[in-house]
Amino acid sequence: MFMIDYSTIERILQVAEITDVVGDFVSLKRRGVNFLGLCPFHNEKTPSFTVSPSKGIFKCFGCGKGGNSVNFLMEHEHLSYPDAIRWLAKKYHIEIAETEESAEELLQKNERESMMILNEFAWKYFARILNDSDEGRTVGMSYFKERGFRRDIIDKFQLGYSLEQRDAFVKEALKSGYKQEFIVKTGLGIEKADRLFDRFSGRVIFPIHSLSGRVIGFGGRILRSDAQAAKYLNSPESEIYHKSATLYGIFFARNAMVREDKCILVEGYTDVLSMHQTGIENVVASSGTSLTEDQIRLIKRFTLNVTILYDGDPAGIKASLRGIDMILAEGMHVRVVPLPDGEDPDSFARSHSSSAMLEYLKENETDFIRFKTKLLLEDAGKDPVKRAQMIQEVVKSVAIIPDRIERTVYLQECSTMLGVDEQTLFTEAARIKRKRWETNRTGKGDYVPEPHYPSPRQGDQHAAAPATVFASLFETEEREIIRLMLNYPDKIVIELPGEHRGETIPINVMDFFLQEMETDNLVPENPLYAKIFSEFQDKWGRPGVNIQTMLTNSQDPEISHLAVDLLTPGHQISKIHEKGGAYVRSEDQIIKQLAPEILASYRSKKVKQMINVIDDQIHTLQGTEDDNLITGLLEDRRQLEELRKAYSKELRRIII
Repeated sequence: MFMIDYSTIERILQVAEITDVVGDFVSLKRRGVNFLGLCPFHNEKTPSFTVSPSKGIFKCFGCGKGGNSVNFLMEHEHLSYPDAIRWLAKKYHIEIAETEESAEELLQKNERESMMILNEFAWKYFARILNDSDEGRTVGMSYFKERGFRRDIIDKFQLGYSLEQRDAFVKEALKSGYKQEFIVKTGLGIEKADRLFDRFSGRVIFPIHSLSGRVIGFGGRILRSDAQAAKYLNSPESEIYHKSATLYGIFFARNAMVREDKCILVEGYTDVLSMHQTGIENVVASSGTSLTEDQIRLIKRFTLNVTILYDGDPAGIKASLRGIDMILAEGMHVRVVPLPDGEDPDSFARSHSSSAMLEYLKENETDFIRFKTKLLLEDAGKDPVKRAQMIQEVVKSVAIIPDRIERTVYLQECSTMLGVDEQTLFTEAARIKRKRWETNRTGKGDYVPEPHYPSPRQGDQHAAAPATVFASLFETEEREIIRLMLNYPDKIVIELPGEHRGETIPINVMDFFLQEMETDNLVPENPLYAKIFSEFQDKWGRPGVNIQTMLTNSQDPEISHLAVDLLTPGHQISKIHEKGGAYVRSEDQIIKQLAPEILASYRSKKVKQMINVIDDQIHTLQGTEDDNLITGLLEDRRQLEELRKAYSKELRRIII
């Protein structure tokens, strides 16, 4: 095994900046003396991943992972301690003296590392063949030059060529001491009839890199005319390469994505190369596959803004709409740029300068919802059935957007564009949200996003405190919500329109609170209420389960006592007197008013608390020179104020 001198390790650790290292993989924003970002180790929508430059550590308060620069690399890149040190040494250009590994030590490396080492050998081999062999220069290099790629781009992306000879690479790899087992597992070789053949023979090679720049797979384009062979061929799924979780060019684009706060998404390898050649580097490719959740979350680490470049093919655009809905569901902002007929990102970038390309993108970027609405409107024409289907399609995309303010603005704009009553669109969006929520709960349905629901916080400082002594700003609202859910679980709050004319979907008290609170990631502050809410989430809808009986008979005496207290009629029923005292209505008669009102009050208090925290931060920063942070906090405050308005407006529209 390589031995690294301890003093060298010390020097590397002293030079390594935690924000610099983590920033290669996560988009970080300053918050006071620390930095904040979305955790790369678990899926989250609200940042809980903190990096402290002064202490040289990171910590995620969501999943609990933490440590220094080396720990981060070991966890994120699946590296051993020595390999993480080598990674840092390479990043900071520090030379380390090591003894050479013996053949026996090479064989002892784990399978994953062995495959990585073989891939490194492979890309160097393919690059050498491209540059130094007669066939590589006359066939492979000629192709790249015909496509207009400069030498610096060819070298930057480590492009190569695989000889036509069916076993040229595997012979070289075996001769160099690499095991046949790993040649097959990486997909570089294929076993047929007890023989080993090259997978990529006769193809130009595009190495595929991980976030850290290591080669994890390859793409190969055939150059000869062969109707039986695929034009492009990728490495198969393996221990180190998962196509659905990989984006071509992400290693070369990540810093530019953070700098520009935008990711440009294209389809193929050459699209990425041509964009880089024009000087536009914040670009990645899905490599011809439909976008996946893993790929979307990979982009989300660096930016929330995605611009998608399309060629002029309407059929291709329509086929990709579903994938864009998945981006919207992650809370990201999507814009599209249709290219002129007959152009694709590769050809368009090659025929335009960097400034001309950027100018075109700026002038032709269109918000996705507006783009989709216009596209489907043109397709539907005056056909009333198609228009009805189109409206549902547009509202479906809007309903997926998690941010209520954005959702409200889009529905208002769509109302104008479509000539449809605003209330109708809000009601339809509520129906779609409801259907998606039911799908999440039952596990049935086609497309199921993965919402992050916080669990009851039994580990926090209040968990052990009895409910009787627990005081919270939200005590009144939380108690009332639990009381209404317990007393009137089946009472109808609202009725949404169904998919068919005249059909309605009744929403009861239990489903109303569960859906609205889960959607907003709201969990009661009071640990006892949180326990009961968790019981509602877990048990509601199960055959033969009576919520009231279950809680009153609970083995937890606090739950049982509170359930009995909340179910006692004399304690809970409030009378609402009509004007003039003509008659009295009980709570179950006015539940349609009570449930939305108490939820609106609860949400408003929650947002108000967040605003107060921001006000305290702004007050603390006054007199300092951190104007950018204060400006950011003021913008956060403005958005929270807008959120308060959106909450109440949305509820009013749904109830109407």
